[in-house]
Amino acid sequence: MKKIHIGLLGFGTVGSGMVKILLENHEVIESRLGASLALKWIAARNLERDRGIAVDAGLLTTDAEKVVDDPAVDIVVELIGGYEPAKRFILKAIENGKQVVTANKALLAAHGNEIFSAALRKGVEVGFEASVGGGIPLIRSIKEGLAANHIQSLFGILNGTANYILTKMTDQGRPFSDVLKEAQALGYAEADPTFDVEGIDTAHKLTILLGIAYGVPMDFKAVYTEGISKITPLDIKFIKEFGYRIKLLAISKDDGEAIEARVHPTLIPADSMLASVNEAYNALYVKGDAVGNVMFYGPGAGMMPTGSAVVSDLVDVARNIIRGAIGRVPSLGYEPTRVKARRIKLIEELETEYYFRVSAEDRPGVLSKIAGILGKHEISIKSVHQKGRDIVGAVPLVMITHEAREAAVRMALSEIDELDVVKDETVLIRIEDWR
Repeated sequence: MKKIHIGLLGFGTVGSGMVKILLENHEVIESRLGASLALKWIAARNLERDRGIAVDAGLLTTDAEKVVDDPAVDIVVELIGGYEPAKRFILKAIENGKQVVTANKALLAAHGNEIFSAALRKGVEVGFEASVGGGIPLIRSIKEGLAANHIQSLFGILNGTANYILTKMTDQGRPFSDVLKEAQALGYAEADPTFDVEGIDTAHKLTILLGIAYGVPMDFKAVYTEGISKITPLDIKFIKEFGYRIKLLAISKDDGEAIEARVHPTLIPADSMLASVNEAYNALYVKGDAVGNVMFYGPGAGMMPTGSAVVSDLVDVARNIIRGAIGRVPSLGYEPTRVKARRIKLIEELETEYYFRVSAEDRPGVLSKIAGILGKHEISIKSVHQKGRDIVGAVPLVMITHEAREAAVRMALSEIDELDVVKDETVLIRIEDWR
């Protein structure tokens, strides 16, 4: 039986999952592939750490260069993470004519254009199924399963840490800081949770999805990004009263002229499918012009789910090696000559509905002043609730608007916050309501 030799860089959580799957599921993999995936090298900084997997000591090395330079290695799997030395090793593997599989969403979002161009020149493939959605087959589904569609919109819950925190805040009324500590204790959140809670990880993933959905180069800097660290139990309480749940969403829409690309806390109908995605699970809701609405759901991270996605790429690339069909599906699912930049809308151009919470003094005429400023900027109020005094003596005025333009909203809130009767910065949360 033909052997495809694998060189692994990085033997952490995902690397351990990949190795475990290759060892335990080798029979089913061989039955589907008609060949075996054989580990040739495993490179790691710490070879003594107990990973709960018995591997031949002869496979282990601390020298990653040996892995990418070994002519016997057919596919290099990069699971180091981060930018460097991961980027250097990937580019060297490509230069050496090796196929590459990676789960490194941050690297692809920042340097994917360079990596894919290098792979095209050398006639090799880069598999990256595990970079978005963990064990959910999102990349291949959009690239191949939905290849007949113009993708009209994407709504994604793509970070399990943020979704876990918002779920607990919503269901238990707990503050952000309290739930974050719990998420860290459970291993859902890193010691430095910035990438997860400030939306950066989600923006990396959206950048990749934009590439395969619309055939555009990776442009992480063009994605508007806002996190969940300022969400409070008070707002969640009011949000529930309006019939919404709050999620950190990756959102993209294509109107034919330009593309929306944004990540931020978003109110969605409580009875929608995405609203029921809780805890550390991920989901992607896709609208295609031919297929209509489809949703993918499952574990978005973890040793075995993400390891499963890595092995799926190994099987796919190995099939192409065996059949001499490398490059059968382009990296982004579009022919390279058709990958072209398109205009990404600025957040100020956004037109949507909004949730506002204004902390104001309980005095006659306050609501009329605020409504007057909103009206001046052509912002129409759909619903308004005035609540009891909060702990500092101000009264929360909670409003849902009709669709308005973000630039006008920002100007109006700036004026409202300058009123002497307003005691704190107005809270703004965007709404996506497809009911």
